[in-house]
Amino acid sequence: MGSGLAAGSVRSRYLVYFQYLGTDFNGVAAVRGAQRAAGVQNYLEEAAEGLKSVVPVKFTISSRTDAGVHALSNAAHLDVQRRSGQPPFSPEVLTQALNTHLRHPAIRVLKAFRVPSDFHARYSATSRTYLYRLATGCPQYDQLPVFERNRCWALQADCLDVAAMQEAAHHLLGTHDFSAFQSTGSPSSSSVRTLRRASVSPGPASPFVLPQESRRLRFWNLEFESQSFLYRQVRRMTAILVAVGLGTLTPTQVKMILESRDPLGRHQTRVAPAHGLFLKSVLYRDLEDLAAGSPACAQQECQGPPARAAPGRPEDFRACLAP
Repeated sequence: MGSGLAAGSVRSRYLVYFQYLGTDFNGVAAVRGAQRAAGVQNYLEEAAEGLKSVVPVKFTISSRTDAGVHALSNAAHLDVQRRSGQPPFSPEVLTQALNTHLRHPAIRVLKAFRVPSDFHARYSATSRTYLYRLATGCPQYDQLPVFERNRCWALQADCLDVAAMQEAAHHLLGTHDFSAFQSTGSPSSSSVRTLRRASVSPGPASPFVLPQESRRLRFWNLEFESQSFLYRQVRRMTAILVAVGLGTLTPTQVKMILESRDPLGRHQTRVAPAHGLFLKSVLYRDLEDLAAGSPACAQQECQGPPARAAPGRPEDFRACLAP
């Protein structure tokens, strides 16, 4: 009886964008077994139980993040198999249902789209952008506003040599073997990646800083874009660039570190704290119709020729979150 029900049911695949504050989680990936720690995926799949799918819903995450790392917009695909005679959930209903059943306040589903059955959230992604937030002028951690704690790396220094950091970041652009910036345990078979963007710029003033503190505290943004990254590559590149900003390393040394391909070198063991890192966006091709809210794609599996990429921002899926 069970197999007959499954055979007569309709399976639909969805792409969902979601965000989270990573402080309370053991990363985004699910933690299986009887451990007390939990990943964001555990809560998403628990919320999906409310969809009453014939087959339990499993989330395939686009971009894995470590414990303490946040996401402004991560992505995943999932299959929902409804009973025979029941129509597929609309993307809007799916989004609302998941948010209704989510038990953790630090997770939010942003948007959902119907996608073809062969769509893959991880392998179909064409671009990923990470943001790392720094704060300067914070000699002691307790001088950082409580609302900014676990959301940036507070440096004791009053200033950074941003020009030197930008020069060093330029050496990282392009296609290279990034072995020197890879932590052990990486599942990747190749350490060659193409870094499309590496920027260092002043960040916006924090609304959580009191007026009397605003002259002392300054925020900085580092952004990195690539189709994919090695394990902890962004945090290692960030640590090296910060060392340049503090005068510990020179831009030329960064080039030498990259060319060394040695992850165990004297300077390569630096890793920026997880809590300053945010996954900012994940982009895909072939989703222009979905991004524009095409009624046809909202009601049936999308087919058709390739189109432009669509990012994970719910307000406008036709343009990437601006760097």
